[in-house]
Amino acid sequence: MDVPLWLALLAVGWLGVKLARPPWWLVVVLLLGGYLVADTFLSPTVDSLVK
Repeated sequence: MDVPLWLALLAVGWLGVKLARPPWWLVVVLLLGGYLVADTFLSPTVDSLVK
């Protein structure tokens, strides 16, 4: 079965919010921070740390 990446991330994120119940401001900060870092000079460093 082929599942689009955005759908898998949405499902995992929804489950994480439902099960762990983090504050919404933390979710927004993490999402916005990840989006902003992905376009900077830090992206190769973050990519190597994740792999």
